Amino acid sequence: MKKQKSLKLNFIMNALLTMSSFIFPLITFPYVSRVLGPTGTGQVNFATSLITYFSMFAQLGIPTYGIKVCAQVRDDHEKLTRTTQELLIINLVMTVVSYIAFIIALFTVPKLASDKMLYVITSSTILLTTIGMEWLYKALEQYTYITIRSIIFKFIGLVAMFMLVRTKNDYVMYAGITVFAASASFILNLLNAHKYIGLKPVGHYNFKKHFKPVAIFFAMSCATTIYTNLDSVMLGFMATNADVGYYGAAVKIKNILVSIVTSLGTVLLPRAAYYIEHQQMDEFKKLSRKALNFVFLVASPMMIYFMLFAKQGIYFLSGDAFGPAVVPMQLIMPTLLLIGITNILGIQILVPLGYEKAVLVSEIVGAVIDLVVNALLIPVYQSSGAAIGTLLAEFAVMVVQCLALKNEIKSAFSDIKYLKIILAIVIASIASCWVTVLNLHVFITLVISAVLFFGVYGVVLIIMKEKLVIEILTQIFSKNIKAHNLRFLTYKTIKGILLL
Repeated sequence: MKKQKSLKLNFIMNALLTMSSFIFPLITFPYVSRVLGPTGTGQVNFATSLITYFSMFAQLGIPTYGIKVCAQVRDDHEKLTRTTQELLIINLVMTVVSYIAFIIALFTVPKLASDKMLYVITSSTILLTTIGMEWLYKALEQYTYITIRSIIFKFIGLVAMFMLVRTKNDYVMYAGITVFAASASFILNLLNAHKYIGLKPVGHYNFKKHFKPVAIFFAMSCATTIYTNLDSVMLGFMATNADVGYYGAAVKIKNILVSIVTSLGTVLLPRAAYYIEHQQMDEFKKLSRKALNFVFLVASPMMIYFMLFAKQGIYFLSGDAFGPAVVPMQLIMPTLLLIGITNILGIQILVPLGYEKAVLVSEIVGAVIDLVVNALLIPVYQSSGAAIGTLLAEFAVMVVQCLALKNEIKSAFSDIKYLKIILAIVIASIASCWVTVLNLHVFITLVISAVLFFGVYGVVLIIMKEKLVIEILTQIFSKNIKAHNLRFLTYKTIKGILLL
């Protein structure tokens, strides 16, 4: 095996990437939501959610399957080249098919035909995602490159957002800048691909071997896309653009937090696939237990904090006009923990072990529940009904995946100290909730409460000697000590040379 990328470095880079996904929306969304209002943001959210379905058909589940299969052959340049080209060709063919379907819908569906430019611009993500081959770079664990590239484009998008989105009529511009910030960097992926694979067609492709696994991953992608985007689409057709905007504000915050929770699982998939391929099962199980412990330690306090301070979070990020988004946000927050768990159980454990069908079943169950609950509750409760649908869908997915791993589930969760986490959250909640009675500005309230909540939470876990927390702190401080010693030795060496 070639020298592996450091998992710690991968996690740091992905954490930086996650932070950028967290910080940039925190900067832009308060501004955009106030300029465009619930209706404008709702229009863009609806378009983005709808285009996701066309992109889903174009990608065929390859974004996940590609990571797994390319990670398995990454030490063999010839096999990696052939595999990548095969998957890219499949992607390109399906992209053409998807665009044909999109064009037909654009001219036949009244809601789309009335705002063609918005949907055309948003649809560019379909092609950009295909040529980007992000799955190749993740399989090769090129997280430093992915992070730097993404941050640069996000920063350009941030500047453009403040310069070009100035009135309620600029929602199309907002959509275009969003596409640029998220997907335009994929062009660089295509230009840099020659560093890792051969670009000359190798010929004699074996597409057949990919059909069955791709079909499974596609079905998984379909089910996931349905219950993660169905809410906004159904709200757009069954309610108003404003309702989509309210729900979108709640989901925006949730997605930012989810990206933090799932950041570790993202970098672990290629490593987990490698361990399975090379029969390193002890390392694989150790990796899984630590990942689940991380999810509980991070997701649980964030879930509770943003349920307690949902009103302040919505008002700060979106403005007073988004008051109806508070309850949907509170209802949807428990999905932070549920998604974190299923991200590890499904993507890091079941998929590398070859149990893709179990993941597929779980996501189909989630999609069906989401569809039914949305159909029943959206006409009555609008955005809150959509939030309940998502919550129940994610819970169902977790239950099915736990059942699929019934023999290993106890071992997988064995490192988690539930009582310590619960006690730390209770004490942190008591320490921070009193801030709301001061009637301070929402931003000041959020800052003070967050410092108190997460500060007390961390201190309590340290006092109780939570294993993973202590391990992380030990590594941080040991590195700092080493760095200090190195600087001291360097200083002494230079001083000695000068004295000579």
